[in-house]
Amino acid sequence: MAAAERQCRDYLERHRIPELLHRLGALLLYHRPERPREFLIQALERVKAGKRAEGEYPYLMDEANLAAMFQLLDVVGQGHITAAQYREALKTLGLSTEDLQFGDDANITLDVFKEEVKKKMLESWAAY
Repeated sequence: MAAAERQCRDYLERHRIPELLHRLGALLLYHRPERPREFLIQALERVKAGKRAEGEYPYLMDEANLAAMFQLLDVVGQGHITAAQYREALKTLGLSTEDLQFGDDANITLDVFKEEVKKKMLESWAAY
């Protein structure tokens, strides 16, 4: 690999550009706005405002989506999922599984699931 190409890759990785573009693309495909450029600008403005604590970060998953995801994981309707299922849900959403507070024997309820996934979403946007 040429030195210039390595520098370009390092730059992209250091600033997490591929992850940012992936997240913006996911938002775009989920919402499918009539004016995609304006939508992307607004999403970036929300990220900027969120970093300054002046607004909310853009969410791909709302309360209803998180509840539906939880129900898919809680197949038998026990009212909780396992820590392993929670980790897999985070991976599916492209969120970090580092620094999880739950042991392998933990049971995670819907309320805890929604709260923790939202925290992970905020952490992921705050990195930009």
